[in-house]
Amino acid sequence: MSDSLVNALVSVALAIVGVATISVIVSKNANTTAVISSASQGFSGALSTALSPVTGNTGAGNFSGFGQYNGIG
Repeated sequence: MSDSLVNALVSVALAIVGVATISVIVSKNANTTAVISSASQGFSGALSTALSPVTGNTGAGNFSGFGQYNGIG
């Protein structure tokens, strides 16, 4: 495949993801606050685990952040 074709495919894919993200954020049915909170808790746990060799923590972070959101429907 040529570079221009790959660039076009990536641009279309990113546009689709962007539109989907915006529609979820502005939707009346979306629980945006809970989703953002859950994602940030999960990221925080992953970051803590990644830094555990440097900080001396156990590294077994709390990865329940993504499991706490069950508000679909």
